[in-house]
Amino acid sequence: MEREPYPSDLSDEQWSLIEPMITAWKQDRVARSATGDPGSCDLREVVNAIFYENRTGCRWRYLPHDLPSWSAAFYYFGPWRQDGLDQRIQELLRCQVRVRARRLEDPSLVIIDTQSVRAAAGVPKTTTGLDVNKKVSGRKRGLAADVLGLVIGVVVLAASAHDNAAGTALLDRAAERCGMRLEKALVDQGFKDEVVIMACCWTSTSRSSAATPTTRAKASFRSRKGGSWSRSTAR
Repeated sequence: MEREPYPSDLSDEQWSLIEPMITAWKQDRVARSATGDPGSCDLREVVNAIFYENRTGCRWRYLPHDLPSWSAAFYYFGPWRQDGLDQRIQELLRCQVRVRARRLEDPSLVIIDTQSVRAAAGVPKTTTGLDVNKKVSGRKRGLAADVLGLVIGVVVLAASAHDNAAGTALLDRAAERCGMRLEKALVDQGFKDEVVIMACCWTSTSRSSAATPTTRAKASFRSRKGGSWSRSTAR
């Protein structure tokens, strides 16, 4: 039975972009299952249910009755995250947007920054902390993005964590996603020597030269040329 669409629903064009990856995932799961039963759940509607929950912020059990049951939506949401399907879809879409903008699929430069945000009252204390500089109690989110604003990597830490912890994790993610294309990461002065050292020591041979603390704070990281990271002052 046809239903009235929600603003968060996928368009036909959007679904056509990700349907092959979701179908391939489903076929692989069915092939490895004991029964081989593909089930009868409409996976496009499952994605619509997940988007509805994400957009509105409702609880899973509060999903509208004309969408798949909350248990079905949550059943697929978990394995898709665990298997990395959501990340593969995000990477596919990011590359397509960059190509449409007449750029190579992977960026040569990323921008890294963090932000401390207040956590809701029900968030476990074990995952939050106090950012003494920003005077914010909650979590710290770190983001690595390209010049188009497309997300390359995300980390979420307690707000008490130093920017270095987020910076090193984001460098790892950026290098993993961009590979040998990555040449530079722009950061602000909140990122200290640990991030600079990590960028310079991706391999055992580093060609970086000594720099003053001020230069280090403004440093950007050029990627592997001849198997090592070098560093240049951002301009």
